[in-house]
Amino acid sequence: MGVDANGSSSSLNFLIYGRTGWIGGLLGKLCESQGISYTYGSGRLQDRQSIVADIETVKPSHVFNAAGVTGRPNVDWCESHKVETIRTNVAGTLTLADICREKGLVLINYATGCIFEYDSGHPLGSGIGFKEEDTPNFTGSFYSKTKAMVEELLKNYENVCTLRVRMPISSDLSNPRNFITKIARYEKVVDIPNSMTILDELLPISIEMAKRNLTGIYNFTNPGVVSHNDILKMYKEYIDPSFTWKNFTLEEQAKVIVAPRSNNELDATKLKTEFPEMLSIRESLIKFVFEPNKKT
Repeated sequence: MGVDANGSSSSLNFLIYGRTGWIGGLLGKLCESQGISYTYGSGRLQDRQSIVADIETVKPSHVFNAAGVTGRPNVDWCESHKVETIRTNVAGTLTLADICREKGLVLINYATGCIFEYDSGHPLGSGIGFKEEDTPNFTGSFYSKTKAMVEELLKNYENVCTLRVRMPISSDLSNPRNFITKIARYEKVVDIPNSMTILDELLPISIEMAKRNLTGIYNFTNPGVVSHNDILKMYKEYIDPSFTWKNFTLEEQAKVIVAPRSNNELDATKLKTEFPEMLSIRESLIKFVFEPNKKT
């Protein structure tokens, strides 16, 4: 079941994995608002027959993978649950991609950009971001290590569109997964510029990418970088004038986490070329997150 020339919603029928996840839930809401028919997969990613059954029942035009383990409350969980992490993030994702390829279906795969860290070729503050074809250089956490392995293997599947999400942010400031909410609740925060993903702006773009049947890797972040303090200053300005926070160094942070965290800038030129209307990270934060939540 293909998409007609204008990708009208009547020809679209999405099969979405990750119903209980943050992105998966938002995707369903977006489909509702756009009048796109969608079904949440009931199969477990690593159970091949259950996925085949979903596809035969739903007969989707496109498949979206927003399932996976990031760990609760954070990626440190993966350090002590390595087999469970592999089962979903590696075996599961590859199984889904393989079945979709067999069935001639494009798979939109929400992946991660936390597989890079600033280095001599991409120094902090230089504005030189990692590109889609660059080899991941961050393996500090088991989570990131498995994600880098899977990205490499998925390059061989011409039906897969891999979206490198980073530090996702949404306008829902009550959501504990929201990067802003996380750092606002931390006792102390580091202050490092990073590429980030504003879901309110970029998730609709991912639906448009499916309509265009785009495949390959995309840095799925708004152009530019923003630091922890930049965000918390905006939070103070727009949301809570009495808000205060404390910073600490990477060395101090290392003492309270199990696995190191990724800090990087991703080059968003490829996505920006496809979607010229995409806003820079600061503009997007103000328009999609802080203005709508503004406390007068």
